Amino acid sequence: MATLPKRANAVIIGQGGIVGASVAHHLIELGWEDLVGLDKSAIPSDIGSTSHASDFCYMTSHDKMSCYTTTYSRRFYERLGHYQRVGGLEVARVGDDERMAELKRKVASGKAFGTNVRLIGPDEVVERFPLARRELIQGALWDPDAGLVVPRSQQVAGELIEQAVASGRLSTFADTPALDIDIQDGRVRGVQTARGFIETPVVIVTSGIWGPIPAAMGGAALPLMPVEHPLMFFGPFEAFTGTGKEIGYPLFRDQGNSAYMRDTGDPATTEGGQLEWGYYEASSPRLVRPTDILERDQARLSPSMRDLDLDQVMHAFTRAVELTPVLGELGWDEKHSFNGLLSVTTDGGSLVGESPETRGLWFCEAVWVKDGPGMGKVLADWITRGKPELDPFGIDIARFYPVQKTPAHVEGRCLEIARKIYDPPVHPREPFESGRDLRRGPFWPREKELGGYFMEAAGWERAHGYAANEELLERYGDRVPERPAEWDGRHFWRVSNAEHLALSEDVGMINLSHFAIFDVSGPDAETLLETLSVARVGGETPLGKGVYTHFLDAAGGVHSDLTVIRLAADTFRVVCGGDTGHRDYVWMTRLAEARGLERIHIEDRTDTLATLGLWGPNARRTLQALADDPQALDNERFPFATAREIRVRGLPIWAFRISYVGEQGWELYTPFSYGLTLWDLLFEQDVTPVGIETYANSRRLEKSLRLQNVDLLTEYNLYEAGLARPRVKPVDFHGKAAYLAQREREHQPAYLCTLTLRQNHDAQGMPRYPVGHSPILDPASGEVLVDSLGRRSYVTSIAYGPSVGEIIALGYLPVEHARVGHTLLMEYFGEHYPLRVEAVGHRALYDPENHRPKG
Repeated sequence: MATLPKRANAVIIGQGGIVGASVAHHLIELGWEDLVGLDKSAIPSDIGSTSHASDFCYMTSHDKMSCYTTTYSRRFYERLGHYQRVGGLEVARVGDDERMAELKRKVASGKAFGTNVRLIGPDEVVERFPLARRELIQGALWDPDAGLVVPRSQQVAGELIEQAVASGRLSTFADTPALDIDIQDGRVRGVQTARGFIETPVVIVTSGIWGPIPAAMGGAALPLMPVEHPLMFFGPFEAFTGTGKEIGYPLFRDQGNSAYMRDTGDPATTEGGQLEWGYYEASSPRLVRPTDILERDQARLSPSMRDLDLDQVMHAFTRAVELTPVLGELGWDEKHSFNGLLSVTTDGGSLVGESPETRGLWFCEAVWVKDGPGMGKVLADWITRGKPELDPFGIDIARFYPVQKTPAHVEGRCLEIARKIYDPPVHPREPFESGRDLRRGPFWPREKELGGYFMEAAGWERAHGYAANEELLERYGDRVPERPAEWDGRHFWRVSNAEHLALSEDVGMINLSHFAIFDVSGPDAETLLETLSVARVGGETPLGKGVYTHFLDAAGGVHSDLTVIRLAADTFRVVCGGDTGHRDYVWMTRLAEARGLERIHIEDRTDTLATLGLWGPNARRTLQALADDPQALDNERFPFATAREIRVRGLPIWAFRISYVGEQGWELYTPFSYGLTLWDLLFEQDVTPVGIETYANSRRLEKSLRLQNVDLLTEYNLYEAGLARPRVKPVDFHGKAAYLAQREREHQPAYLCTLTLRQNHDAQGMPRYPVGHSPILDPASGEVLVDSLGRRSYVTSIAYGPSVGEIIALGYLPVEHARVGHTLLMEYFGEHYPLRVEAVGHRALYDPENHRPKG
């Protein structure tokens, strides 16, 4: 028996699955050595999800990162000779128009994110998959690159591990679970096993359904739960006898029934001669706590293969037999049918990256077989090079605030995600039902009384509009179009656009208490923020001056978009968006540690300072009517982009004169205890409560303002985004070398442009108001625009702007297409709509000279 090393450069916990194997492989490719892999079972695993996975791979989803990792994984499997590209179908049944529309939307996402899917008719479906009844099929998506990992992903994992061990860079230890992770001063120091202790600075958890257990050993919470997934087998199915194939027909998804099926090929192959039918319970999925998973000696088949209850599947199975009658004609292999356990998370995304709680503790969790090698590469690039190729915001474990990782919240959200794995189609603005009313600012009771239409972000309840303002539609109705297409108007309230117009004509107030606010102080505070920020925030920056700035990664990609206000010589206030705030906080603390800046204190003020935006042409007059010193608010005495303490009827207010809505006014910050009083004082002055829709979408787009993780991403730079500073500050900052190199280019590969939809009626004459991401096409070729770096053009943001009467979009265009007046196409639900470039870079359609906020 091999001796456990006393130290390692990294220890992988959960070595035996496809994810652990892929992580080890890609780390070794990048030069890592002295790796140790542990597993509680055999290597490759005989008890994890990899051991029973269906092993099929579809390329397309509505998520760019997922398309990237799946496409990479497919090519990886093909290079190894372990992939059978048979193609994949996703069908819509006759009468299921919602599913057919979803297939059109998915084809558009495939174009946007680089897959080769297309729509086909029922004749082609049955030609490719003769087991289906043509008369029940309306249409289908065809993915020519879909296929099966053969003979099993378990075997691929085994081969990768064998190669890694043979290289001398990985030592593996089966039946050796981690018993504890040693943490000292917030850092990983080693792993304890029954065979001894391994000293290491890095632990990588790839334990799948057991992931939360080693995470807890490392002092971290992992928002993941296993869910049962019924899998049934039918046979004998002998259509491919003698072919030697592991699979004969294309993969077949019937997602409107939350189900899929595939054949297992030649009866002579590993698991051949059967039909496999799988189902995701859409009404009552069965979650399992990781600590309740059986041990190997307790399970009939395997800990990750639980006994199947026919009541779970009968309704869906009956519908499956209607579409594919052969399922009812073959015998059911009850002995080998089971509930396979797979991981779901609280937002449906994978959990990758370094733990916010513990340095050196890394995760690569909640990863499907189709993404295994791709996510292994993402993790290896991240831990080695500091970043993956694509912005990891949607998979970064740091995206969650601590309150979003508590047990009750995790269980509620995971249950909701489990219900929507296949059906129904998830709307881009889809709100969660569970985990609500978690974070509420002091204004919430008044918003509730006004009939607030609440959505949630980062745990915060945010009203997008107010029923009490419906009367505004009598005044502005002719400027606020109806949205007759249900999808376009879902989770949107028309009154929001009326509030937008009321604010622009008079004055409105917007609850911004979701802002993440951090006060950074101490002798090293200025050094830290100067090191982080592209803009000059220290030095001669006067007290009370607010500076809009960005944090870059080492390659000059845009990581953070925020504002820094100097409160004192050694104190700064950092104001971030609520959704990005925790990642920004982690970024600040890690860079401080990396630079040895210890004389610093970061205080989270988010839950102590309520924020209310007061904006509109009458904002100053309104605030002066309440201020203890009205003259102090005069334009000359209170310039734009400055902040100071004021008193409003005696209330302590920190007022910051800034505007994200293109109108004169202030962000008013006050302790939570004074929040309701401030709201009431303004309401008594006839200030219109305005929902966050105006701030986050309609006016943001009218002002061509960019949103982090949507329009601003690490794969693009500030010059491309139109946000580079006119001058480069003399002091060093993170990413400066890359920023300077980008500045020297004759032109950038792409530019973020503002576009308008020139015609929005579909083929039936219905006006459309698009939501979500849509591919941007060249009218001449009908192909998606692709820049010189291979980045594809799609609509990053889109909204109707009632003040300008246009549907406005943002999107990165290759330099040769980034021309004002140039017309392109946007695909939305299978139809093409003309887009015209209105601005290259940052130039607003509303008040382009920005006079209104500064007046």
